[in-house]
Amino acid sequence: MTARVPCPPAPGPLEGYAARFDDLFSSLAQRRGFREYLTGLLLPRDRNKTLTALAGAEPVAGAQHPAVQRLQFFLSESTWKFEQVNARRLELLLADPATAPHGQGVLVIDDSGNRKDGTATAHVGRQWPGRLGKTDNAVVTVTTLWADERLYYPLHAVPYTPAHHFPRKRNDPDFHTKPQLATDLAGQAQRAGVTFRAVVADCGYGDHDEFRHTLREAGLPFVMALKPRRGT
Repeated sequence: MTARVPCPPAPGPLEGYAARFDDLFSSLAQRRGFREYLTGLLLPRDRNKTLTALAGAEPVAGAQHPAVQRLQFFLSESTWKFEQVNARRLELLLADPATAPHGQGVLVIDDSGNRKDGTATAHVGRQWPGRLGKTDNAVVTVTTLWADERLYYPLHAVPYTPAHHFPRKRNDPDFHTKPQLATDLAGQAQRAGVTFRAVVADCGYGDHDEFRHTLREAGLPFVMALKPRRGT
């Protein structure tokens, strides 16, 4: 078997963390891309959700910079499995006494949206992205997060796909509402070994009777906000 080519290390103590994911990547380029991505996320840069900022390049003008293109390929074209990387991340969090979840924490369910131009992006559609305070062309992702009084960290995320992407619209068996996706994510958290006192969510989920009923059937306590017309 050919020995792996050593990867340029990530800065400081980040290398010890990044190295624990190396077996999930099949090439030097992937291992290097993972370190560059982590470094970009943690550095105090503006626009840290854009590829140019993650790669340390100029906005817009730096889009064709080799470091940006390399990171673009790592995130969108490479063959590594994000499910495996996220599962390893959660394993490390659950194994560390400083971050391990406990029965007094909560499972927070929410969604987050980003405005998108055009219709070519996967999962895009006219919907309520939350942060904009209006319906717009956007991609919305349903997320779960574990939190207590001391810390919090994300668990799982799945994009919501609007009904117009499916042949039979809302009647298509592959279509799932946001509350249905949230129910699946709560189950994923349990299967991953995450313990929590209750599921909490805003009125975007609390107003759905079926969602609350599903949690109740699963034996999961919950605290849900309701819109004023539904009472307190």
